[in-house]
Amino acid sequence: MTDRDFSDHYVTARDGLRLLVCLPGLARTADDFDALAAALAKDRKRPRRVLALDYRGRGLSDHDPDPANYSIPVELDDALAVLTARAVDRAVFIGTSRGGLLVMALATVRPTVIAGAVLNDIGPVIEPQGLIRIKSYVGKLPQPRGFAEGADILRRLFGAQFTKLTDEDWLASARRTWRERDGRLVVTYDPKLSHALAAIDPNHPLPTLWPQFDALGQVPLMVIRGATSDILSAATVAAMGARRRAMTVLEISDQGHAPLLAESATIARIAEFIAQHEPAACACAVATA
Repeated sequence: MTDRDFSDHYVTARDGLRLLVCLPGLARTADDFDALAAALAKDRKRPRRVLALDYRGRGLSDHDPDPANYSIPVELDDALAVLTARAVDRAVFIGTSRGGLLVMALATVRPTVIAGAVLNDIGPVIEPQGLIRIKSYVGKLPQPRGFAEGADILRRLFGAQFTKLTDEDWLASARRTWRERDGRLVVTYDPKLSHALAAIDPNHPLPTLWPQFDALGQVPLMVIRGATSDILSAATVAAMGARRRAMTVLEISDQGHAPLLAESATIARIAEFIAQHEPAACACAVATA
């Protein structure tokens, strides 16, 4: 997408923090959805209004002086503020990783707004080894001297899960992970996001989220899993499908946590799902990384 393909809108959260209207994973930004958002917005048969959210502390949104606010309840309240400000009454929601957790949480408090849901590599059971891996690098990435060095850092961290990415892909990922500020590269999120993972302990797994998942029981559901994911297991997807017989499942080969949603075949499958279930007014991609 170019600067002319989208526009930035800011919404003020209840506590006064400014937010960019764009939902992605824990330490990701709305930039992860550029290819998908462009395809959905420019569909020849049915152009759509697509919203992607930068959570507080990510991308162009303000950093929160209190890292305790980097939490699902606060981010859900922010998302609700955005939906109200942008007059979204009903939409299809796409949530990557933490974004999928927000979609499930949204289903428990405002289920009528969800016309359909796409959960990208997230479910009601989160594998502890994946969380430990994420905890090992969020807020701890080295500062590269340039984007090429940043691409090498990301390749070392994630190359085992994303085995088919090209040099250009890794460089593009680096440009989404760091940005230039005052002559140096800084991460595109508040490093204090690491506080959100401080309590992660492999000896004390997180509680499951089956009630939140079941809150999506009345809406069409698509689940995407990276074949090498260490966050969403194949067993969990099978258990989800046992509770939701009509659930659409898409597994992305050669990708882990979380699938990039940038390949034409993947975008086509998502667009097909949305076309079947979107409301008359619009479809929104609400994503988080």
